[in-house]
Amino acid sequence: MYDLATRRHALRLVASGRSLNSVSQETGISRAALRAWRDRGVEPAGALAVTPLRTDGPAYAYLLGLYLGDGCLSAHRRGVYALRIACADDWPGLADACEQAIREVRPGGSVFRVRKQGCAMITSMSKQWPAAFPQHGPGRKHERRIVLASWQQQVVAAHPWEFIRGLFHSDGCRVTNWTERVVRGVRKRYEYPRYFFTNTSADIRRLYTDALDAVGVAWTEVRKRGDARNISVARRESVALMERHIGAKY
Repeated sequence: MYDLATRRHALRLVASGRSLNSVSQETGISRAALRAWRDRGVEPAGALAVTPLRTDGPAYAYLLGLYLGDGCLSAHRRGVYALRIACADDWPGLADACEQAIREVRPGGSVFRVRKQGCAMITSMSKQWPAAFPQHGPGRKHERRIVLASWQQQVVAAHPWEFIRGLFHSDGCRVTNWTERVVRGVRKRYEYPRYFFTNTSADIRRLYTDALDAVGVAWTEVRKRGDARNISVARRESVALMERHIGAKY
């Protein structure tokens, strides 16, 4: 009986792209055990491994936003897929939030982190992920159509702020603008926050702005050198809504 730390370490090696045979030779763990952990997770409670994904709540809406921004699915053997979401080291709390969302969507499944330069790849392996993210397909997201399934639209409609938060945590930033005014002969500096979202995919930007429209947030398209990849939220009332529901990155 292998402890949980050993199981997770072995699964990290498998998720990094190594063969079951090479991982087995290095760790002394049988290929059958490695295959079972890859397919069903490493948690000891086996009954939880076949629990249906919870794709109808706020955790999924948030995870969907993260996936559309910085996530991907990678096919492994026997129909197993690795969900990988890149979380930059600049926002360490983001990796924790991502991991928590995955655990809520897939109760009992294994989640682990694979270190990359400048980021952590939050990773979970399951045969169920393609059903949870039907946007998966060959090629980069901005080179193909990205459309939500009808059931995903219902989830986003029920939890729009969580969806916006997931997208913003992937591809957004909160900046502080400033201006100066002369008040009663004294020059004063005023600072105010502004929210930006940048994504190469026009379809994903549209999903973001549609969600903003649904919650009453005014936005504008910002063109830089003819590039329309940037969405700005700058009006006071809309910024106040973003401050209340989104805030800054972790």
